[in-house]
Amino acid sequence: MNVRHSWLPLLALWSLLFAGPARALPPLQIYVAITPPGGVLRLDPGTYGGPAVIDKPITIDGGGEVTLDGQGEGTVLTIRSDGVTVKGMRITHSGNGYDAVDGGVWVEDSDGVVLEDLVIDDVLHGISLQQSDNATVRGNRITSRDVGLSLRGDGIRLWNSHDNLIENNEVVRVRDIVLTNSSGNRLIGNTIRDGRIAIEFIYSPENSAEHNLISGNITGIFSLYSDDLSIRGNRIQNVRKVPGIALAFKESSQVVVEENEILHCAVGLEANSPVYPENLLYIRHNHFAYNDIAMYFYGEKGGHLIHDNRFEENFLPVAVTVFSTVLDNDWRGNYWDDYEGFDRDDDGIGDKPYEVYLYADRIWLDRPMIRFFRRSPVLELVDFMERLAPFSDPPMILRDPAPRVR
Repeated sequence: MNVRHSWLPLLALWSLLFAGPARALPPLQIYVAITPPGGVLRLDPGTYGGPAVIDKPITIDGGGEVTLDGQGEGTVLTIRSDGVTVKGMRITHSGNGYDAVDGGVWVEDSDGVVLEDLVIDDVLHGISLQQSDNATVRGNRITSRDVGLSLRGDGIRLWNSHDNLIENNEVVRVRDIVLTNSSGNRLIGNTIRDGRIAIEFIYSPENSAEHNLISGNITGIFSLYSDDLSIRGNRIQNVRKVPGIALAFKESSQVVVEENEILHCAVGLEANSPVYPENLLYIRHNHFAYNDIAMYFYGEKGGHLIHDNRFEENFLPVAVTVFSTVLDNDWRGNYWDDYEGFDRDDDGIGDKPYEVYLYADRIWLDRPMIRFFRRSPVLELVDFMERLAPFSDPPMILRDPAPRVR
């Protein structure tokens, strides 16, 4: 059912006359109230006042010409019903209450909500799903306020929400996209730029992040106590600010990291201290290029499967803090641009293993303060002498028995 009656503007005019200066805009809530369950509300072009609450299954279609202005008060649009669709609107000017989680759209205890083709700006948080499942968040553009990074809100927040689709959104200049205690969600084809953590999984297993473009954030994808993740086909680039990590994993097991491009980052992938040996990462068919450090293993126990990746033009392909444990990783079939060997039988596999040893050029791994002197003439001379006439066998950092040569 379509709701578009000539007397609706009269209701809005009545609200303007009797509601006082705080209601300088025609309130959207009146239009929502007279739309029956299952109805479609197509608004005339213009700006409408919020906040507004939807508590029944209706569709609001702004046609790309409607603005909902929260007038700086609370969350602009709250949804508390299954089967609600909101599309083709600009949602702006929320409150600034961090404790109240003010923002553009708040979805609570709802199933099957669709948020599509929305422009959400000048808000604290963008879209929040609280105990809401099977939602579709597609084709939206979300920005927070033009304030310092720590003062911005999250672009998309999921708490205890499952089986949602977050697809083809542009999320720019927000703090994070964060999933907490949420599983079965798919983040596909999103562009996430100039924030803090592009995608953050906290106690959120069995989620996937695929074919996203992540650029200019402080951290790309971060996983904390989140198992069985699928990280596939993403392009993560220009993550160079401190700490500048494209992919970071803490206490997360059975994670598949596959077919990603990691470019121009301070650290490409970092894995920290698993408690159990089965906390494995499956790292396959990724491209690490132009990073300071392609992979950094910090105090971890090893055992990861690292197969068929390409390492090109990185300052260091691998850095570790515990040299013996990194050998527990299964390195095989990777391409290393600094491999010094031949392929006499032309099978694409080098005739000798690729091995990395701890010479003086990597002494800063054990003494981080020496990192300041990397590539200095003195350290280069010490490194040359150690390779020419070593006093003892240097520790081995990694060994790939079957490196690819092309």
